[in-house]
Amino acid sequence: MTYNFSSLKKELEEIKEWFGKELSHIRTGRATPSILDSIKVDSYGSQVPINHVASVTVSDAKTILVAPWDKNQIKPIETAIINAGLGISTTTSGDGVRVIFPELTSETRETLLKIVKTKHEEARVRTRKARDVVWEDIQKKERDGEIPEDDKFRFKDEMQKMIDDANKLFNEMVAKKEKEISA
Repeated sequence: MTYNFSSLKKELEEIKEWFGKELSHIRTGRATPSILDSIKVDSYGSQVPINHVASVTVSDAKTILVAPWDKNQIKPIETAIINAGLGISTTTSGDGVRVIFPELTSETRETLLKIVKTKHEEARVRTRKARDVVWEDIQKKERDGEIPEDDKFRFKDEMQKMIDDANKLFNEMVAKKEKEISA
């Protein structure tokens, strides 16, 4: 007999995607276009992501160029980036908005590392909650006589392996991000 772990696998995949997105929005010393993904621009009365109204390209290691397709969007794009509070500066030119990533100070690095640790803990809590839901279901099935006790513990081991693999992946993602911030 087997247990259907598809809901747990789906939940772990969603947590992994969420965690990856959260980490990509944390600024490092390098220019990365993904940091602008969460910023919405007021475009003709609606809020849309920056990449829907402009092309976003990396000019060099410290600069991103946001070139709107409609030049009237330069000011709203600049305003949205400034209001996002990412600790980056902007300058405007005729072709768009230049987003400049300043050098990280030691205090900024410490703050960013704390944010990474907070997001990591959120991912771990969500993983534990998903595990608890599945474990409750396995125990219920065993109490109701749908599965024998031996299978209950085998399923628990399978579930724990999935959780351990997810946590190992989260730890690797955190280590990579910490290395980027500290570099």
